[in-house]
Amino acid sequence: MQPLTVTLLQGATRWHDAEANRDYYGALVRAHAGATDLFVLPETFLSGFSNDTRASAETMDGAGVAWLRALAGEVGAVITGSLAIREGDTVYNRLLWATPDGGLLQYDKRHLFRMAGEHTRYGGGSERLIVELKGWRILPQVCYDLRFPVWLRNRRKEDAVGGMDYDLALFVANWPAPRRQPWRTLLRARAIENLSYEPLVELGTQEQVVSVRIDPAPLLAHRERFPAWMDADEFQLLP
Repeated sequence: MQPLTVTLLQGATRWHDAEANRDYYGALVRAHAGATDLFVLPETFLSGFSNDTRASAETMDGAGVAWLRALAGEVGAVITGSLAIREGDTVYNRLLWATPDGGLLQYDKRHLFRMAGEHTRYGGGSERLIVELKGWRILPQVCYDLRFPVWLRNRRKEDAVGGMDYDLALFVANWPAPRRQPWRTLLRARAIENLSYEPLVELGTQEQVVSVRIDPAPLLAHRERFPAWMDADEFQLLP
């Protein structure tokens, strides 16, 4: 595992204006190109978090996905964030993981925020995605997923460099300010119980971009010194 630089973008997403958001986030990403391994965009960054799926949803063959893949290649870094994606009659809150070589992976948000009716308008995912970057195993998730510790449980993986399923969990989110305290508390809890890094971007109410260099050595040393995973309960997730 090598040190990993992650750039987190807290942006002013334009409501239901995909073209403007592509221009806006493209400029932010290009301004920080060459100094990072991974750009993290917000949840539903091309539309804002909207239940009007007819207005916000794109397809995997659409302009948004093509733009994301091209931008990752242009800046030479991975870019991740979620979009509303339509497949047939179903729309998913889909996180995309675009790599500089043109690769594209996806994760569909598992837990849909029923308090805003998301569960009535979107389809939910059923499988986690774990990706590798510079020796790190990374678990990308979306917003409300943070509240569900069983889904996020980290387990021993003998053949992994870090010895566990994942080393870093990322949550792209549109988390509301009134619930900022649960946001902080839950992120800390997930990091502690899963012996993993979990970056938090919370930079006030303005557009800001922050980069963090994450060193694997303290994490690996902590796992060796405090191997709580050895006493974890066995369980199986059902569909």
